[in-house]
Amino acid sequence: MQLKSSRRSNRDRSDTTRAAILDAAHGLFVARGYAETSTPDIVAAAGMTRGALYHHFEDKKALFRAVAEREAGAVAARIEEATLDSLTPREALITGARAYFDAMAEPGRIRILLLDGPAVLGTQTMAAIDAANAQRTLEDGLAEAMAPKVYDQAALAATATLLSAAFDRAALEIAEGAATDLYVEAIGHLIDRLISA
Repeated sequence: MQLKSSRRSNRDRSDTTRAAILDAAHGLFVARGYAETSTPDIVAAAGMTRGALYHHFEDKKALFRAVAEREAGAVAARIEEATLDSLTPREALITGARAYFDAMAEPGRIRILLLDGPAVLGTQTMAAIDAANAQRTLEDGLAEAMAPKVYDQAALAATATLLSAAFDRAALEIAEGAATDLYVEAIGHLIDRLISA
């Protein structure tokens, strides 16, 4: 019984340490960018040792990937929360678009997911992270909205990738001051054309 409690306690401590390192790294990556953030800076901000960092992450790049995955997961969760109601598939896509834009407005998300992410991890890795998160919800939404049309899975994935690129570009424009409503409406027109084709 004591051994089981000790294991849980060790796991809790390990999870707490990992979360503290991720939080510190996130803050620095947002404030300074990947290139200007060093591992000594991260461990100092986290109040940890370098040994603790390297116990959880192979190197700074692996830590950045974990931060990017956590941010991508938070974006996908925001979209899924917004589209839980009894919406039509089209309404869910439009509501999901607004939720994506709102989620990307969180400080630092644009930098981590759209700017530093592809530069640091490469476009294929970032595409894989996106595919496991927001793009997955987009593909599911498109498939539902296009039903009962038979849609080849590869073509559906390609369509979602192109639409995802439009979402990303719109998020960048919104971050520069463009009106969110303008881009929600524009994305709505794109979606209408896709699902009525």
